[in-house]
Amino acid sequence: MNELLKRYQEAVHALYKKVEDTQRENIIAAGEMIADCVAAGGAVHLGDICHMIEFDLLNRGGGPVFYKRFHYDLTVDNKVRPRDRSAVDTNMEGLARYALLASNALPGDILIVSSVSGRTPRTVDLAWEAKKMGIKVFAMISMEYARAVEPVHSSGKKLYDMVDLVLDNCAPAAEAMLDVDGLDAKFAAASGLSSAYILWSATAIAVESLMKRGIKPGIFKSVNYPGGQAHYEQVNKDYAERGY
Repeated sequence: MNELLKRYQEAVHALYKKVEDTQRENIIAAGEMIADCVAAGGAVHLGDICHMIEFDLLNRGGGPVFYKRFHYDLTVDNKVRPRDRSAVDTNMEGLARYALLASNALPGDILIVSSVSGRTPRTVDLAWEAKKMGIKVFAMISMEYARAVEPVHSSGKKLYDMVDLVLDNCAPAAEAMLDVDGLDAKFAAASGLSSAYILWSATAIAVESLMKRGIKPGIFKSVNYPGGQAHYEQVNKDYAERGY
């Protein structure tokens, strides 16, 4: 009874322990680099991380104001009837450059991106173009997964080949953790849990480092808690004036 629950919780504990044992040095480095960036007036951009786990750090109680989302999309209005376009090269490589140029990103900023496999075309392209602009790039990757697949970017590189810092979320290749009798695929994704753990850990380092420098970063309160809305507005006002 509840055997799968027990196995799942044991797997999660083991995942977090592996992160603690293998990623401590890089987590500390990430946090210090974030603090350096914020202290120097730079911005920290969160790309799409492990199926939107970045929202765990954005605009919520306990989260710092200095993280801002980086997301772009392309909308095309073209209501032609469906046709066979299999012969058309629809590679969108290079689109990230235009997104970055249209954004508020500047050299010296930090961009945190994620591809569990290390080869997601959109993510690799964004990291590639950001690096060319002089933006520091951190990547959340499963190194076990990334080493098991081939690159798809025209550079011939995977994400871990081109970024400033790799944070290994320690997910297994192909993501899922548990074999379950009767199921055709493994159960329980790992990367979202460990990526959130890593990012909050790096944020703890960044906040502590800033405080030691005499810089008090804005931390949100829940807007549903008494006084939370006024605090939220003040934190955003301070951020607009000073960047933290």
